[in-house]
Amino acid sequence: MAALLLVAAAGCAGRTPDTDAAAPLLGPEQRLALPRPADLGRTVEAAQLITGTRDGETFVFEGHLSVTPERFLLVGLDTMGRRAMTVTWTDAGLDVDAAPWLPPAMRPGSMLADLVVLYWPEAAVRQALAPSGAVLTTGPRTRTVQVGGRELLHADYGWDPGAPWTGTLRYRNRAWGYEIEVQSREALP
Repeated sequence: MAALLLVAAAGCAGRTPDTDAAAPLLGPEQRLALPRPADLGRTVEAAQLITGTRDGETFVFEGHLSVTPERFLLVGLDTMGRRAMTVTWTDAGLDVDAAPWLPPAMRPGSMLADLVVLYWPEAAVRQALAPSGAVLTTGPRTRTVQVGGRELLHADYGWDPGAPWTGTLRYRNRAWGYEIEVQSREALP
């Protein structure tokens, strides 16, 4: 689900946006216009332990993020170390490889949409949200996305804006009905 991760993956072209697990949706009918990986403005290598709750079920997985100006890469592993998904996003497009056993609620495209909203700079996020009519509001350690006055996503950060992604991030995506806690550690150069 958060680092639960848009544009159609190979073999998924016949699906509608709501059923395409690779579509970058913040919620049903809430497509995110992806910026570029370079719009993050820096290179990042981070490891994350993600705990998600939805409908009384808890999911735990490990995420490895690598972002360069040329490429975004997310590798998600389950608690047994099996690769659950790989999401590769470049200026040329998106490639999603999800394990057949991955639960349908764990939508790689939605994970990517969440990650962009959570981590990309405010200006890039505002531009990515604009086509859907969603609005970003920020505070010292918070971000909220609303559409039509209804909250879609709210995040509370354990680090200051612009600081390394090291600490705890808690967010809820009301549109998809899940809550996430991310224990993150960014590798420093």
